[in-house]
Amino acid sequence: MNIDSHQHFWRYDPARLGWIDDNMGVLKRDFLPEQLAAELDANNMDACIAVQADQSEQETLFLLDLAKRSRRIAGVVGWIDLVSPQLDQRLKFFSQFEKLRGVRHVAQSEPDDRFLLRPDFTRGISRLQEFGFTYDILIYPKQLPAAIELVARFPKQRFVVDHLAKPEIKTKNIAAWAALIGSMGRNPNVYCKLSGLVTEADWRRWTAADFDPYLDAVFESFGEDRLMFGSDWPVCLLAASYKQVKDIIANYVDTKAPKAKEKIFGANAIQFYDLKVCANGPAA
Repeated sequence: MNIDSHQHFWRYDPARLGWIDDNMGVLKRDFLPEQLAAELDANNMDACIAVQADQSEQETLFLLDLAKRSRRIAGVVGWIDLVSPQLDQRLKFFSQFEKLRGVRHVAQSEPDDRFLLRPDFTRGISRLQEFGFTYDILIYPKQLPAAIELVARFPKQRFVVDHLAKPEIKTKNIAAWAALIGSMGRNPNVYCKLSGLVTEADWRRWTAADFDPYLDAVFESFGEDRLMFGSDWPVCLLAASYKQVKDIIANYVDTKAPKAKEKIFGANAIQFYDLKVCANGPAA
């Protein structure tokens, strides 16, 4: 199966989605499974992982409701307050939803670059494994040192780095990020999503070659068994179509690691998120 490991849905609400600013007009509308289905069909993708775009349990329940009604949504990465005193109660509640496969916090927006190592947050991370939840790491390169320490503390917890930790592709600032992503990749419990590249590049002038050094680095760091394709649709529309985003990764893999294509476009995501899938698509 071909799995898009990272995309979003929303009913546009400017108050709730305040991160969508005036430069992102293309995103100021609803994006729902029926719109994504056309992209999946056109690009030979079978299913997707829906990832939170708002930090609320309401968002998690919204995605789970969509997943209940759509076989194309194989799993959900939601939001649960990991620093809540009632965390165990909330994890137990959400564990009843089979399609909730993991959680994410928008750590990139935290003013403290070492937020991921706060005692109340690491306590929350320590509870995820018992309930079978993965954790998506959404950060900027400056937060990689804290993330590297976090994943080392929890070697049995499954982590995945979203968007290659957002390297500065537009400015071609690669050396410091590459060293840190290499350190992150040495932790066997950590995967990486090949996603979010076009929005870190020059939105109007990027070329596929711009991404090669960054893809080279993560292939060297994580290897073909811990990488997975993600479109980051609809956010990718700021700089590229779904097809363009997929082609960047598909063409790279065809050139550098053709035997790994099945893993990167599906098998690794199925393994990491422990997806319940069958020959005809995600289980109902």
